[in-house]
Amino acid sequence: MAQWKEKLTRMITRTFDLPSEVMLELPRITTIGSIHFYIENHQGLVIFQADELLLKVHQGYVRIIGSDFVLKMMVGQEILLEGKIKDITFQDESVKTETGGKG
Repeated sequence: MAQWKEKLTRMITRTFDLPSEVMLELPRITTIGSIHFYIENHQGLVIFQADELLLKVHQGYVRIIGSDFVLKMMVGQEILLEGKIKDITFQDESVKTETGGKG
């Protein structure tokens, strides 16, 4: 049933030329160099530390690793993160949200 719904959504998205990130509940991510990270359409902040940010998205998580992180803006489903970004990783829903023994 879920596959059928996803196929129908993709077909409607293509037919009406709608933004796929909105119809498929995908996050839209913009980075500026390695100092700014902007995400729209996330489903919640899970972890925020000076060196790590973990966000829930539709089918899993987005993890940002770096240093000197500051949340410059957090409004609704949008976040602007500033700091030294070293790594951005997409993780499946099945991946645990633990931080490798940090907390």
